[in-house]
Amino acid sequence: MSATVASATGMSASAGAVGMAGMASLAGSLCVVPGARPPCALQSSRRDWASRLAVGQTAAALPGLLASVFNLCSHAHRLCAQLAVHAALNEAQPGVQAAPPPQQVAQRLRTETAQEHVRRMGLDWPRLLAADATPAGAAQAAPSDLAVQAHAHAALQRCPLLQPAGHHSDPWPATLAWLEHELLHMPATTWAHQWQAGGTDWLADWASRHTGWLATLLHAAKSADDPVPLNPANALHAHADSSGMLNLAQALRTQPGFSLAPHWLGGCAHTGSWTRLNHPLPRWPLDPPTPWGLLGSRLAELVRLCLHTPDQPEPLLHGAVQTGTHQGLAWVEMARGLLVHRVELNLGTGQPTVRACNVLAPTEWNFHPHGAVAQAIARLDADQPAAEAERRVRLLMAAFDPCVPFEMAAAPSTTETTHA
Repeated sequence: MSATVASATGMSASAGAVGMAGMASLAGSLCVVPGARPPCALQSSRRDWASRLAVGQTAAALPGLLASVFNLCSHAHRLCAQLAVHAALNEAQPGVQAAPPPQQVAQRLRTETAQEHVRRMGLDWPRLLAADATPAGAAQAAPSDLAVQAHAHAALQRCPLLQPAGHHSDPWPATLAWLEHELLHMPATTWAHQWQAGGTDWLADWASRHTGWLATLLHAAKSADDPVPLNPANALHAHADSSGMLNLAQALRTQPGFSLAPHWLGGCAHTGSWTRLNHPLPRWPLDPPTPWGLLGSRLAELVRLCLHTPDQPEPLLHGAVQTGTHQGLAWVEMARGLLVHRVELNLGTGQPTVRACNVLAPTEWNFHPHGAVAQAIARLDADQPAAEAERRVRLLMAAFDPCVPFEMAAAPSTTETTHA
């Protein structure tokens, strides 16, 4: 028996050449088998389309191409590709748009990451964190779950940050008020202070005391948590210095398949809002988070982005480095974690063209067949009720947020294996 639990598709076909079924096939998907041993517990059908589609394209067209290929996170891919191209060029070239100034990059990352957090909380969390785990494919969700979804969608429509461009000259003050009224039900500064002081203990207390749709979801989801915390040593900080970026560039250039199954410091790594270089409080040595705690980390980052002022360090960082002759690598901290692009260019008499391109997305780190999510899926009891297993898997998906759909497949039970 298998059950499909679809999330928003993260990749689209270029030039509209295929229909929805073809687009889903191009995007790939994840197959989850609760209780199976890695690598069978989590398998991906994602393909390395960037390296195939980009070759021969003009450098000027590359950012738009990758934004359309990875359309769920198009803003981050467009920006990262722009930075990588300019690192490879190391000088202005006719026909290639100038690299945006650092302050503009920081502003775009802040706005677009906050928008993505709001969308995932309002669209995905009500479905994935439902109190009554409805088996996928069922006719409808429980009435209480439908009410939460309705409240979440209504709140989403009222979010000033998601209004059409020009609706607000500065949407941040209104977005902060929206956050406090619709999600937190308290001053954002108080929530942020309590989170930094108490971490997941504070999150559990807050979720149990408030009746808003988000607090209700988080309170209900806690019982599905994996008790094994993430290993802080596996937090991805390859972008902390130029040597880390050069090592990534070398691996992407020389190791076939690295962009689909990356590794760092000899093992798997995880990335997200909890691995930012400018994280305000390095709690991890004292409070390693479980998947449920990662939901709090995502909410805390949204609060932080709404409270940010110009005199504070930028909450989301970016960078680029030339890695060889006409070769560049760029990275941005985006909603799902660390995004990396590497490009090699041909420079002739005409416009620069792409000789090679690699995209290393957060999904490949977090959903590695031997990574943190795969290990959590392997710890599930294959003989537990299907609805309970699905509920735990849904929490993992909400916490680590893949950019492709996923499906659950039943593993042979231990009793069946023993009998055989």
